[in-house]
Amino acid sequence: MYLKNKANGDLVEILDISSMIDPLRSRVAGRYHSGEELQDPATFDKTDLIFPSGENLPRCWVDPHYRD
Repeated sequence: MYLKNKANGDLVEILDISSMIDPLRSRVAGRYHSGEELQDPATFDKTDLIFPSGENLPRCWVDPHYRD
């Protein structure tokens, strides 16, 4: 899965999908997808990521109290 960093617009390859959809985790493992060489993995705040189309992440992925 690829998402976009809000700050710089670069694509981020999400390495652990299960942590991406877990609302109790605020950070996710991923790596920038740019250039010809494979980038080193890093952690990203979910609040800094959006879909490549510009849409925000679903609330159920980022808010553990989304049903309240």
